[in-house]
Amino acid sequence: MVTGAVATAGPSAAVIGGGRSTYGPWAVRMFVDGKPECTGTAIARQWIISASHCFYEQAEPVADRRITFRVGALDVRRGTLVRPLPGKRVGSADADMMLVKVPPMNVPVARLSTAPARPGAVVRQLGWGATCTDDENRCQSPVLREATLRVLKPADPRCEGYTVPGGTDFCMGKIVGIPAGGDSGGPVMSVGPRGTQTLLGVFFGSDREATAGAGDVSRQSAWIRSVIRH
Repeated sequence: MVTGAVATAGPSAAVIGGGRSTYGPWAVRMFVDGKPECTGTAIARQWIISASHCFYEQAEPVADRRITFRVGALDVRRGTLVRPLPGKRVGSADADMMLVKVPPMNVPVARLSTAPARPGAVVRQLGWGATCTDDENRCQSPVLREATLRVLKPADPRCEGYTVPGGTDFCMGKIVGIPAGGDSGGPVMSVGPRGTQTLLGVFFGSDREATAGAGDVSRQSAWIRSVIRH
């Protein structure tokens, strides 16, 4: 689990024990040197949000030229490859989130939540990461998968290490499946009564067994708006 905005990326990691997702047109797969690394979400025609720690190796920034994103398909063997625009990525000072500008994408974009994560709410986390725990690089999923989790109260003992008083993160407990490292940066979606999905959080880490953490998008909305305006 990584909580800092500048940190070393762990091994690429998918949803362990979850199910195959049938919907997620805004989901983005991130590669470094052509190898699967993290997940992200298209939130505007030219902007992807992911986890900041995905863009660092040994605390050093990963060069833009090494990064690609696959967009527009649930299967990473399809879709379109886009590259970051040089020097156009901005990390949050308060959360493990990174905004990356790319050439215009012809994909639906995720709607951003305006309300904080509510304890007790059932959410979905999506990603292409590992489906095993012994060697996460060996079992990266080629298709988008999802876990179902429940938002926990910040004071829940299971949230230790994932949330702090007055912080901008929230934690979740496993219902079906648990996200892992290559899911880092991937979307945590709230699901409305009519099936409408809203981007509630950006996944940053889990214990691979029962608990996961995410940055709360609503608490970063002012920063997101200020960046994507430009």
